[in-house]
Amino acid sequence: MAQVSYYTAEGLQKLKDELHQLRMVERPRISAQIAEARDKGDLSENAEYDAAKEAQGLLEARIAKMEVLVSNARLIDDSQMDNSKVFILSRVKLKNLNNSMTVEYTLVAENEANLADKKISVDSPIGKGLLGKKVGDVAEVQVPAGKIKFEILEITR
Repeated sequence: MAQVSYYTAEGLQKLKDELHQLRMVERPRISAQIAEARDKGDLSENAEYDAAKEAQGLLEARIAKMEVLVSNARLIDDSQMDNSKVFILSRVKLKNLNNSMTVEYTLVAENEANLADKKISVDSPIGKGLLGKKVGDVAEVQVPAGKIKFEILEITR
């Protein structure tokens, strides 16, 4: 059974749009490439045909993966969120106790993570370390560079 993932409305729509693009644009484009290569004659020595068939296989695998993601996606109702603890979609203000810097992150599903937008995955080391913590708690997170301690200053939506 596939794992359930939680998404914002925007993130789920982006996922559905990508799946639609793969099915309705990419699939017909590759089918046309295969037909064009097939029309060129002998398939046993046709590199174009082999390349197009390989691209088709990769595309179909990607479509199948995306279909599973969409079918197991759950929309998060942020109006029902509890801000007493860190959960997915929480905006968390943290103080790095190693260097005293303050940062803010929003915890999101893995597919929505984007560090430039200060959105980190709940499956990342920092995201996992923060889940379930309350304001005032210290989260000790193991990252590749060592251990970092974060004090949770604020939790909002």
